[in-house]
Amino acid sequence: MNDTSEIDTLSVICRVAKAEDKLSGKSLTELYELFGQRFAKALNALKENRVKKYVFKPSGRTVWIVIGRERDYLIISEAEFCMCDDFYFRVLDRKIHLCYHLIAQKIARTLGWYETLEENDKLFESLMNEWKEAIA
Repeated sequence: MNDTSEIDTLSVICRVAKAEDKLSGKSLTELYELFGQRFAKALNALKENRVKKYVFKPSGRTVWIVIGRERDYLIISEAEFCMCDDFYFRVLDRKIHLCYHLIAQKIARTLGWYETLEENDKLFESLMNEWKEAIA
């Protein structure tokens, strides 16, 4: 499987899910076949409401976080980037293209399965430092 087919397939499934306002049995099967354990973990994150969208006011800056077992993982969805070890060791080595945090975030964003948290801009820097610090 080449790198882009994971992203392309996930994008197609997300478009269908958005139109149907649900993940169908067929889509769930396709996602399991494509991602295996990564999808199982992503689905658990979705079921447990661990995908968070932070919106900072008044700037409107947005930060996506997936709460993991060990810590919170910062997602930069536009760049398809995650700060988890799986991303560093498997995605950057081109063994896979998406970690489970990115899969969960993409599905959550498409279907609105996330919690929005509003914070003051004054907290942006300290929260970003906290999220980044976790990888040190």
